[in-house]
Amino acid sequence: MKRLRIIRIFRKKKGDENVSKEEMKDEQLDEMNEAIEEEILKEEAEDDIEEAACEEMKAAQEEKAKDKAQETQEAKEENAQEVEEEAAEEEKEETSEKHEEKKKGHKHSSRALELELEKKTAQLEEQTDKYKRLMAEFENARKRTEKESKRMYDIGAKEVLEKLLPVVDNFERGLAALDEETKATPFAEGIEKIYKQILVYLEDVGVKPMDSVGKEFNPDLHNAVMHIEDEEFEENVVVEEFQKGYYYKEEVLRHGMVKVAN
Repeated sequence: MKRLRIIRIFRKKKGDENVSKEEMKDEQLDEMNEAIEEEILKEEAEDDIEEAACEEMKAAQEEKAKDKAQETQEAKEENAQEVEEEAAEEEKEETSEKHEEKKKGHKHSSRALELELEKKTAQLEEQTDKYKRLMAEFENARKRTEKESKRMYDIGAKEVLEKLLPVVDNFERGLAALDEETKATPFAEGIEKIYKQILVYLEDVGVKPMDSVGKEFNPDLHNAVMHIEDEEFEENVVVEEFQKGYYYKEEVLRHGMVKVAN
């Protein structure tokens, strides 16, 4: 390989590409060897320079690549840091928004509770008012019913008591017809006790006799069946009672049958 290279160099020196090996002279060998050695050294030097340049270029490229990689890494780290900072900022903003929303929600919830309380209070007042009205209506109905029942009872009681009064009249007429000797007998005394017992019963249920004699005639209380002219009595005064009148509580149970002076 080296010999072929020497021949190419020699041919180049001579300017003839057709020089053969045989044409080379011995005397030329030394000169040629020296030239070849110089050329080889020169080429080797050039190769070394080229190789050094290549190494330097390769080293520069590697350094450049390394710097680029470092820059890329730094850029990545910086980007990562920026992303992390942005994420932290977003998280902070999100947390702040959530906190604000929570505060707003709390305020909204409080307001909603207040409105609900006001609504329930209004409903309670409405129901209370309805209850009071119903109780008032019930009380009025109870009073009306009680009053009506009492009125009906009084009507029924008056009918019964009014029918009982003639019995009392007969007791009074019978006792008035007895002479003093008969009144002292046990029978008459028994009759008088029964009469007094009836009067007590009538008084207990609200029946009271009218005191009409000597009082002014009142058409709401008396029924005048006879009139007399008598100067001893004032005008329009009851002078005699033929049939006793009675009250039942505050009402007239029976009008008194009387004689009135004119």
